[in-house]
Amino acid sequence: MSNVIQLSEARVGDRGVITHVGGGRMGEHDSELERRLLELGFVEGAQVHLIHQGIVRRDPIALRVDDMTVALRRREAANLTIQLNGPFAEAAE
Repeated sequence: MSNVIQLSEARVGDRGVITHVGGGRMGEHDSELERRLLELGFVEGAQVHLIHQGIVRRDPIALRVDDMTVALRRREAANLTIQLNGPFAEAAE
C-alpha cells in the first residue's frame, strides 16, 4: 500500500509532506478553493501534522502547516495530497 493519501484520509498524529494541491471533489469551486489553500500556505513541500479532529464525523480537522495551525473541513482537505512520513507512514504501507 502506498503512503500517498488525500489529507482528508489522515488520522490524528499523521505527519506528511504536501505533494499536490487541487483536484479534489469540490466541483466548480475547485480553482477558488485551490487559490485559498495556496494562500494559507498549503503548498507542495509544506510539512503537515494532523493534531485534532472534531467529534462529529471527525470534522473539522486542525493541522500544523509548517509553523502555523489551520482548521479545515475534510471535504476541503480532499484537495490536498500528502506523502506520509514519521511513525505512521509504516502502518500505511
